[in-house]
Amino acid sequence: MSETMIETIGLDKFYGPFAAVRDVTFSVPKKQVCGFLGPNGAGKSTTMKLLTGFIAPTAGTVKIAGFDMETDRIKGSHFIGYLPENGPLYEEMTPKGALKYLGRARGLSASKRSTRMEFVAEKCDLGEVWNKPISKLSRGFRQRVGMAQALLHDPEVLILDEPTSGLDPNQLVGIRRLIKELGQTKTVLLSTHILQEVEILCERVVLIDKGKIVFDGDRNDMGSREAMENKFHSLTKFSAV
Repeated sequence: MSETMIETIGLDKFYGPFAAVRDVTFSVPKKQVCGFLGPNGAGKSTTMKLLTGFIAPTAGTVKIAGFDMETDRIKGSHFIGYLPENGPLYEEMTPKGALKYLGRARGLSASKRSTRMEFVAEKCDLGEVWNKPISKLSRGFRQRVGMAQALLHDPEVLILDEPTSGLDPNQLVGIRRLIKELGQTKTVLLSTHILQEVEILCERVVLIDKGKIVFDGDRNDMGSREAMENKFHSLTKFSAV
């Protein structure tokens, strides 16, 4: 397996004349939590969809664990746990039923599926809604179900698009703690527009604006929050919390 778990080279995505992503190049090694930071509309979600093979690039290359997502997408996908922003869920199912179904779809054995379902139920704090229809759940609980499905097959790479969106303060603390814990053994790419999220969770930052990378480096190289906002004053103002 490659030591570089996520790699993009010259990634472009055009919708007609509009460039959603332009010449995006970066890589993330094993066991690093990398913040993919930028204002709303900067191209974060588009890039994440390109990384997972959900949409195809206009140009450029994406590799996951060394597998080219154009020519070896199935192999690369085995390594990915993906939490999309506002991702769809099977609303008529319960969290238990949905995760059981997804475990089968992933090809997990009955024993492995049972073990992993117990793990994600505990880690994502789903006990009180385990047998409730997803359609009846709050946005925060839906987000936690989404996180649980991303973790279910124990992937090496986690691609998380705004994972704390819609969570109340207590849930926020729990998910941030989980992401930090997962980053000790997995590669995590975390998209956010919240500076505090990066400060708490990430070793490295890739900053995108208007579809282009404008910073890629160690979190500490960005300085304080005030310094970072001043440095990138041309960007839409970031959320502070």
